[in-house]
Amino acid sequence: FHSPMYFFLSNLSLVDICYTNVIIPRMLANMVSKSKKVPFAQRLAQMFFFVTYAITDSFLLAAMAIDRYVAICKPLHYTTTMNPRRCLLLVIASWVVSHFHSLTYTILTARLSFCGPNVIHHFFCDFQPLLILSCSDTSVNELLAFTEGALVIMSPLICIIISYLYIAWAVLRVPSGRGRYKVFSTCGSHLTVVALYYGTALSVYIRPSSTYSVTKDRILSVIYTVIIPMLNPIIYSLRN
Repeated sequence: FHSPMYFFLSNLSLVDICYTNVIIPRMLANMVSKSKKVPFAQRLAQMFFFVTYAITDSFLLAAMAIDRYVAICKPLHYTTTMNPRRCLLLVIASWVVSHFHSLTYTILTARLSFCGPNVIHHFFCDFQPLLILSCSDTSVNELLAFTEGALVIMSPLICIIISYLYIAWAVLRVPSGRGRYKVFSTCGSHLTVVALYYGTALSVYIRPSSTYSVTKDRILSVIYTVIIPMLNPIIYSLRN
């Protein structure tokens, strides 16, 4: 339980707990309450923490992919490469980058003007629904979301893909089928979580604003804000 994988898993669990606590209590309160008014400051706070935990989640998944790569492709160097200090630095970097990224989004959103009915057709204050309500120029916000946002989302995914390409190459060189199955079984849980998380996140955020659909966005948002954090402990517990 003191291995790097369990250290990353404990941090992923912490992020999932914070992640759902930002979204679900407010969502449940809106379902049972007649008044669904939310002050603007609370909207910004929810968006800030939501983006922070979502980005931290993706970077932690990338760190776990690096851990699997070193364990399978460079097993003799595993203890020295993935030492406690380096693992701690990976986690700290994940939290720091996500906070700065989220702070940039929040500051730019706080500068926008809202002069309409201000009704968010969503169950939480996400970035895109807030932009739709704004009556000021949102081109800078959209440009940031499509460039820097895409970079922050895609860079961990590229890291994960490269790690698993090396892992697949190493597995193909294993002579026995039993050995290949053993190697893949150590990565199955992580691959499942990555596929679920990035499959929904990419379809929501990496697309032009002209293709935005309220209904589709809400369905996909339920998957990655409610269902995936609920499934993560189950998926990672199956192998144990």
